[in-house]
Amino acid sequence: MERTLAILKPDCVGAKKAGKVLARIEEAGFRVVAMKMVRLNAETAGQFYAVHKERPFYGELVEFMASDRCIPVVLEKENAVADFRTLIGATDPAEADEGTIRKEFATSKAFNIVHGSDSPENAKIEINFFFSEKELVETA
Repeated sequence: MERTLAILKPDCVGAKKAGKVLARIEEAGFRVVAMKMVRLNAETAGQFYAVHKERPFYGELVEFMASDRCIPVVLEKENAVADFRTLIGATDPAEADEGTIRKEFATSKAFNIVHGSDSPENAKIEINFFFSEKELVETA
């Protein structure tokens, strides 16, 4: 069983779409292993997105992620990383396939509603960023 990290971003939480997005995730066969609401500050958001530090959008991304609450969620499923990336769709909702979360809920490339780990290796790192081992609930 594989795990991945999703983050319901500030645009998702602020627009009161978290319940609808979580329902879509569960309907797609993912199990929630851990979930909590947090408010990142600029330093913490910067640490999480440090991999993008040299990219032109880094400052805006950090500012956005620190702008309001977000909900990190650990998901479990066979092929969780790839299946979740397919479920959420392309970063730019205008390019996302019909039926994906970003196509339905996101408003722009910058406000794309949800983060998803891009590899099983990064999923482990990202999960550990937000959750301790004791917060991960084993599923049956």
